[in-house]
Amino acid sequence: MNKLRRRSTINLVKELDAFPKVPESYVETSAFGGTVSLIVFILMALLTISEFFVYQDSWMKYEYEVDTDFTSKLKIKIDITVAMKCARVGADVLDVAGAVIASKELKYDDVSFEPSPKKKMWYQILHQIQNRLREEHSLQDVLFKSALKGYFSDPVPQYIFVPTKLHTSDVSLNMHQFSVTEQERLVSNEKGSRGVSGIFIKYKLSPLMVRVTEVHMPFSVFLVRLCGIIGGIFSTSGLVHRLIGYFVDIVCCQFRLVTMHDLLLKKIKQSITMNHVLILLIGFCVFQGCP
Repeated sequence: MNKLRRRSTINLVKELDAFPKVPESYVETSAFGGTVSLIVFILMALLTISEFFVYQDSWMKYEYEVDTDFTSKLKIKIDITVAMKCARVGADVLDVAGAVIASKELKYDDVSFEPSPKKKMWYQILHQIQNRLREEHSLQDVLFKSALKGYFSDPVPQYIFVPTKLHTSDVSLNMHQFSVTEQERLVSNEKGSRGVSGIFIKYKLSPLMVRVTEVHMPFSVFLVRLCGIIGGIFSTSGLVHRLIGYFVDIVCCQFRLVTMHDLLLKKIKQSITMNHVLILLIGFCVFQGCP
């Protein structure tokens, strides 16, 4: 009884086989099928190699969120060369409201409504700064935060900073990205273009933060894509091979039918001609009284 149950179970499992085995004696091979198989194997190998390189590569994923970090500070370093004497060059740090932001080392003078002779002399010097600033000057370096090896940007005097968190397989740090705008205007009181002569570097921080993360393809996704490539090419090539063979068989069968039809007509004509000859011979013999 146990053996019968085992046999019935095995037979049931065999009936559920989705991959039936065809004996080799039932399989017919052809040169066209071998050529298609060779092309398919080469294509599968090339796509598998390219997919492996894609799996080894990585890409950057960008996510945007509100910057809630109020403890981090922005390090500012400015290296600029101006063709003027040091005594005639000053630097001010202003906020959006125009208030002067200064360190404790600077000292403020009281406001006097009547300038002293010394201050009048300084005011006269300040009037000459406009002409001095027209001479050559160069911006050597503007560095915000610490320098990051491999990331460079042009030092131009207009920045809008976006806080950024960078996470890669090699480094994880906080940095700032910035977009750049440059403007130039000639100050000339004679031509009605009024303003303060100087070199202005403006920047502001964006309330949005960008999180940049290096992403790799998971191994499970790589296997699924690989199986899809191999299985898809194999199934599609088999379907294409069957369709081409089907159309070739139709064309060949029609050609064979036309050929057989022509041969049959030719034989019928030949038989009709022979019958006519025989009938004529018989009639001639009867007419001549042949034995």
